[in-house]
Amino acid sequence: MESGRIRKHIDATQPIFDDIASLPHVTTQIPLYNEANVAERVIRAVVAIDYPSSKHEIQILDDSTDETCAIVDKLVASLSLEGKDISIFRREKRQGYKAGALAEGMKVCKGEFIAIFDSDFVPNPDFLRQIIPPLLADEKLAFVQARWGHLNTSHSVLTQAQSIGIDGHFMIEQSARAFNGYFMNFNGTAGVWRKQAIVDAGGWQSDTLTEDMDLSYRCQLVGWRASFLVDVVVPAELPETYTAFKSQQFRWAKGSIQTAMKLYPRVMRSKANTMAKIQAFLHLTHYSIHPIMALLSILTLPVLLTLDVNVPWQLMAFCMFCILIAICGPSTLYLTSQIATKSGFKKLLFFPVLMCVGVGIALSNTRAVFEAVTKVQSGFVRTPKSGDLEKTQYRVKAPVLPMFEILLGLYCVVSLFYYIEAKQYMVGPFLLIYACGFLLVGIRSFRESYQ
Repeated sequence: MESGRIRKHIDATQPIFDDIASLPHVTTQIPLYNEANVAERVIRAVVAIDYPSSKHEIQILDDSTDETCAIVDKLVASLSLEGKDISIFRREKRQGYKAGALAEGMKVCKGEFIAIFDSDFVPNPDFLRQIIPPLLADEKLAFVQARWGHLNTSHSVLTQAQSIGIDGHFMIEQSARAFNGYFMNFNGTAGVWRKQAIVDAGGWQSDTLTEDMDLSYRCQLVGWRASFLVDVVVPAELPETYTAFKSQQFRWAKGSIQTAMKLYPRVMRSKANTMAKIQAFLHLTHYSIHPIMALLSILTLPVLLTLDVNVPWQLMAFCMFCILIAICGPSTLYLTSQIATKSGFKKLLFFPVLMCVGVGIALSNTRAVFEAVTKVQSGFVRTPKSGDLEKTQYRVKAPVLPMFEILLGLYCVVSLFYYIEAKQYMVGPFLLIYACGFLLVGIRSFRESYQ
């Protein structure tokens, strides 16, 4: 793989925008499925993008089964009268979920470049003026990913914690992948694809729950490159409930493991350098940490009760040093990302919440990983969005799993007391995080499921 580069802010006054006739045709796809709260907002934001209407086609890929259809129909009829090139695509069956909808739209799209926005994203008017120039400058660039911003960071401690995690992913992880030319994934939205790259890679496929990661790797495996625009920010909604957040993470966890099983053998046979292959393995399988976390939380107490080992203080000190080094990695990542985004250090007060939530979803993601490994099929469950004014309450029901999360949290509390009594204080902080994480996520999910 050739080295990628982070492309900085592009001046919107570039000469290529002075000649409308020479501009490439762009198709913007908006996949929808029961999005009554946000459908109008995203469509109006896309229509407001500063790009000639004659060169900007908008496809509403609407698989909805509720009042979203009426909202979309009314709005599109009005915009069509204003001269906008906008159309609605509806399918009899939701075959292939989002990947199927994107593939259907691509069959008839006019654009040589395809922008994609999920329903909760609100692009700025200069989005295409910033993101099209890099694609025109590099003919081997398959896609350009923009950075996700946040519309509802201050809604709750959960959204505050999520925003820290998202910032870390984009500012550090995606930036590093792009800069070093490693395998990089399209994040499913807030980016622009070159149509030819999608075709060369085999098109959108729905055999994984992360069709975006799947296509990203396939296009890079056939010789295309990817890039990330750190200075182009598209604000979006963060999941506001614990059940919605767990549903999103379940889909990402299962899909990434499915993609690893599908494509990592091809990565190993590719001409990518060794570091790129190692990074791809870590990238595709990083959700496998959750089964390990769940197993450790269960085994900690039996280990204490069955083993009687006097550990030398030198070995204890060395282990403590290694643990502190391991803790510094994620902490430094999130600290650096907050400095880079100029969010301020106050936001880092929610870092403990991010740690607890990251542990608390371990049971849900363990199920996701095992379903992927055992090839259990499941549908694409959309993440509910609230919008500026919540018209319809969309809920993700999970009445059983929260009970196990609560029980595991209580089990960790009992384990913590046993370790304190045994004066094994080194394990205490971790058991405390596990207990808080499972109880927080379990109790909140249980309450949301029965509201």
